[in-house]
Amino acid sequence: MRTTAAILNDGMDCLLERLGVLEIEIFISHILREPFDYTAWQKDHYAAISVQELNRKAVEYNKAGNAAQS
Repeated sequence: MRTTAAILNDGMDCLLERLGVLEIEIFISHILREPFDYTAWQKDHYAAISVQELNRKAVEYNKAGNAAQS
C-alpha cells in the first residue's frame, strides 16, 4: 500500500496537469469551505452510466495513460 504522502503528491500532480496553480487554490479553498459528500457525488455522477460504459471509459483512460508513457 502506498503512503498518504505519495497519494497526495500524485493528486497534486494530477491537479497541476489539469488546472494549474491558481485553479488548484480555488478548487482546494472551495472543498474546504463547502461540505462535500464524495459518496453521494459519485452516485449522482455515475448513476446514468452503465457498467459497460464505465468499463469502456476505464479502458480508454488506461490506453491513453499507457500511450503517454511510451
